[in-house]
Amino acid sequence: MSSNKPEIGSVTRTKAIMETYGLTFKKSLGQNFLTDLNVLKNIVAAAQISADDDVLEIGPGIGALTEQLAKNAHQVLAVELDQRLLPVLKETLADYDNVQVIHGDILQVQLAEVLAEHFDGQHPVKIVANLPYYITTPIVLHLLAEQASFSSITVMMQKEVAQRLTAQPGTKDYGSLTVGVTYATETEIAFTVPKTVFIPSPKVDSAIVVMKKRTELQQKPQNEKNFRKLIRGSFMHKRKSLWNNLLALYGKEPEIKTRLEQALETAEIAPGIRAERLSVADFIRLSDSLENEALEPK
Repeated sequence: MSSNKPEIGSVTRTKAIMETYGLTFKKSLGQNFLTDLNVLKNIVAAAQISADDDVLEIGPGIGALTEQLAKNAHQVLAVELDQRLLPVLKETLADYDNVQVIHGDILQVQLAEVLAEHFDGQHPVKIVANLPYYITTPIVLHLLAEQASFSSITVMMQKEVAQRLTAQPGTKDYGSLTVGVTYATETEIAFTVPKTVFIPSPKVDSAIVVMKKRTELQQKPQNEKNFRKLIRGSFMHKRKSLWNNLLALYGKEPEIKTRLEQALETAEIAPGIRAERLSVADFIRLSDSLENEALEPK
């Protein structure tokens, strides 16, 4: 399963692969290739990948992280959007018989079906990804909304976004993304990654974030779909009060205002507060109160 070639994530091998295949970076796909073997190995360590794990990798690129995952995991399934990279991956990962690469857009695939088709169901599934900055948030939220069995997501993202994911209530970075991710996972920043270890170098530093799915939610809203709409709507205009955002989300008719007031009173939340001051538990309590008042978000 190994060879005498330099590892894919080394600078020399990366440049050789790019020259061999005439590869250029697609700005539209936000491509930056990581060329630091220590960082790659540390990502695998942060994800706690072992021979007992199956791994879904999103966006393998030329296979640098895939190779390190393959050395540690039971099976690796890599989903690559850029069709140009499929023949490259076939060559770079030829020494690893525990890797499958498929062409696809992770935002379009049915995750549960893909995992069932490619894995045996006997090993925990962990998701690992080095995502383009422009699509990190949609992919993370999509994965968390999917009804698929996986235990964790370890992802490289823009450092600023990582800080938002792990922010505390009342801080400037705290927002709808924080609440949605905190509700579903235990999240931490494992380590930061300087922009200098990429080809080409991005404009900002990155961070590795580990999100472990909560196996049993301590609290669960009555209606998860409406709960997620409430979170998004509450932060729609961050400088406005919760009350003003709720009016925009539910309506301004006198009857609706009365029911909104009752829901807030039941949830013991002041109308004039801003959403950034509310914890996940506060949002769940408010969501349930709104459900009990038969209020439907737009």
